[in-house]
Amino acid sequence: MNVRVLRIELKRSVAPWAGAVVLTTALAFLYLIPGSWWTGTTAWTAQWTSMALWTRSVLFYLWPLAVGLGALQGLRDHRSKMSELLTSTPRPARHRAATLAGATAITLASAFSLLVLVGAVQVVANTDYTHLGWLPISLVGALSLVAGAALGMGAGRALPSVLTPPALAMGAFVFTALMQMSLGRTETTTATGLPSTEPNRVSLLSPAVQEVRDALVTLSVSVHVGQTIWLFAMAATGFALLVAATPRARLLSLTPVLAGAVIALLVLPSDPRRIYVVDKSAAELVCDGPVCVTKTQQARLADLAGPGKDALRLLRGALGSQAPVSVRENTAVLQEGSTPQWSRTTVLFDFDDDIVAAAKGEELTRALIAKGMVPGCTPVGWSGFGGDEFAQTVVVGWVLGDLRPLPGTLSARFRREVESEIRPVWKKLKALPRAEQLSRINAMRAAALSCKGDAFAALSGGASR
Repeated sequence: MNVRVLRIELKRSVAPWAGAVVLTTALAFLYLIPGSWWTGTTAWTAQWTSMALWTRSVLFYLWPLAVGLGALQGLRDHRSKMSELLTSTPRPARHRAATLAGATAITLASAFSLLVLVGAVQVVANTDYTHLGWLPISLVGALSLVAGAALGMGAGRALPSVLTPPALAMGAFVFTALMQMSLGRTETTTATGLPSTEPNRVSLLSPAVQEVRDALVTLSVSVHVGQTIWLFAMAATGFALLVAATPRARLLSLTPVLAGAVIALLVLPSDPRRIYVVDKSAAELVCDGPVCVTKTQQARLADLAGPGKDALRLLRGALGSQAPVSVRENTAVLQEGSTPQWSRTTVLFDFDDDIVAAAKGEELTRALIAKGMVPGCTPVGWSGFGGDEFAQTVVVGWVLGDLRPLPGTLSARFRREVESEIRPVWKKLKALPRAEQLSRINAMRAAALSCKGDAFAALSGGASR
């Protein structure tokens, strides 16, 4: 296929429109619809891996679009009533198929590359951590659009009906939706008895990925290999259907996609913990004395080091030998719905935590003291406001001698109601002898760090369990 032939094909086909539709709808989704891809350390323009995964996540509807547009392209000869004429020419069918598929493949791959480029330009400005581990994620995403369009073209040629493109697009959309919601997920129960779901190997047959929950998580190598096998098999079936001239040849054309699905399922990991894995390089710690962050957040270490050291000094003055000795960004990636795990000797924090994200300077010192005393026991991936947040405010006031709301926790609407709960407990605690105060603080820390008791009840003198 030379450049002149390709240029002609681009002018007379829907390939340029397919690329334009994919690019514009993806950008509209990411920029105009508010969601978790806008904010925090997992924003689609914050880190390279997050950008690659978020652009893959929109394939839940981009891929069905590619399949449907490919089917529309495959109907072109039938609509123009040239099928018999073209079969009588000496030019091999595979040459015509290569021209047709090549034009669409180039435009769709270019559209997805431009989408990635838009995100990449912003990622460069937002992080100092650069790596190439994100590249396979994006390459598989581009391949999925090409393979989907090829399959659609082959199906459109084999089933020349006006209903074929919408039916294929809807069927592909139902497939991606089911992979994300039910068929592609396995029900599990966490250690605390809470119900949860995890992706299984079947879900990896969909080109889309789940929402990004942690900036340190990436797809494993076996996922890339298995999906690549599956997508190449899908593209092979699409191309074979494009050149098939008899019913038997069309039936044989299904062999690659069926064989590819079987091989891919053998390669794809069966253990959910081997699907989304921690990027060890990204999770490597960068430290300034006792204060450490991951490589992904190394640009924020300078602003964190001073408040972190101040928080450790104040905790040591309040708790003595029982105080934590270091501050570290939390790198543990736990199953959604599981109970967080904390340390007595290390203040573990997350930049996406409400009070840490909203704090700067002196307020960041207060936030780190709160995380060192009451790190929070809300199940992973859940949100809530209650006893832990009340206890955090009281103990920070106890350490600093100044009761104030923590940053990012209270709106003006709820401040008066919450203060009516907190202030009596703080006054009662401060009125006790020092030894009794320490006793209640230690009981509160035991409940807060183990997540097996009520930290706020322990402060008020009630049962901590």
